[in-house]
Amino acid sequence: MAAQTQKPLFTPVQLGPLSLKHRVVMAPLTRSRSTQPGDIPNALMAEYYGQRASDGGLIITEATTISPTARGWFGAPGLYSDEQVEAWKKVIAAVRAKGGHIFAQLWHTGRSSNVETSGTIPVAPSVDPSYWDDDSHVVSAPSGWVKPSPHRALDINEIPGIIEDYRKAAQHAKDAGFDGVELHGGNGYLLAQFLEDGSNKRTDAYGGSIENRSRFFLEALEAVTSVWGGNRTAVRIAPGGTWNGMHDSNPDALYGYLVDQLNRFDLAYINIIEPRVKGNIVLEEGQQPTAAMRLRKIFKNKIIAAGGFEPDSAEEIVAAGHADLVAFGRHFVSNPDLPKRIQQDLPLTPYNRDTFYTFDARGYTDYPVYEQLVPA
Repeated sequence: MAAQTQKPLFTPVQLGPLSLKHRVVMAPLTRSRSTQPGDIPNALMAEYYGQRASDGGLIITEATTISPTARGWFGAPGLYSDEQVEAWKKVIAAVRAKGGHIFAQLWHTGRSSNVETSGTIPVAPSVDPSYWDDDSHVVSAPSGWVKPSPHRALDINEIPGIIEDYRKAAQHAKDAGFDGVELHGGNGYLLAQFLEDGSNKRTDAYGGSIENRSRFFLEALEAVTSVWGGNRTAVRIAPGGTWNGMHDSNPDALYGYLVDQLNRFDLAYINIIEPRVKGNIVLEEGQQPTAAMRLRKIFKNKIIAAGGFEPDSAEEIVAAGHADLVAFGRHFVSNPDLPKRIQQDLPLTPYNRDTFYTFDARGYTDYPVYEQLVPA
């Protein structure tokens, strides 16, 4: 009898110093469950992450704010206070108890914020009134879903302070005991706002050419790697993405340049969001992934592909060599044992969008593992 072929997703892979037993990654998922005020991780979050940990698997935390003024999503956790550092230790312990690994995703929301959440006027590379005037753009605030507040352009003298906030947050992540950090450079938040010419109209050293627009991103990365080194640092990007009003006149050239520059940092991985998704919505079912395939030719280290993957399409992109791992978001919400279900071809529990961004255990920690669904 012939031996069963091992699935590509369930072969070992090395991410920097981490030896993973499989390639099913839990994507960063904002879920709004931190304790307020203070953006503090709590026991409910520790239970949630612990449920989704697996032996030799990787979890990337939900986007985690680097400073009080970086806040743009009510209920998101932070990494800017000693209390948050201590609270994250319990989350990390829950993941480690299952043999898992966990990276912290570092986040500045930039213009995608409301003063109700941040306590200050949101900042951006440039002022774009069309962004806050667009009724399709909403952000999470204590009073509910609201339009982003009018933002202001950062003065060039303010930029070093934000770079330092990234460095401090990276150090806080190290103090908490994370395995590494991922810079959130996609989905229309501050790093992406500097990158793309649809949102960056500056005429100084941080605007204009692709090299100048990449400067802020690369300086933030230099600050973070000064704490972690390259092999425990990663970035997330969304080439061609349109979430939060993003667009660029030549995304292929922009991200080709950026990713080539990333090679000099010897990163653990880059996490690439495919343009077929907008937020957590798949724009066109069946559309093929293109971003990871294109950037595979440029990036020298590991690639995590994300955005709209199902188990079969994840197997395909890894088998083809266009990505090394695949991050799942929506399916991890409703299937805490997702790696096992994919490996054993078990049916997946459907997710409920209505509870993605609520504030309690419902739709968060109450999804059963497969064994709980099967009569004894």
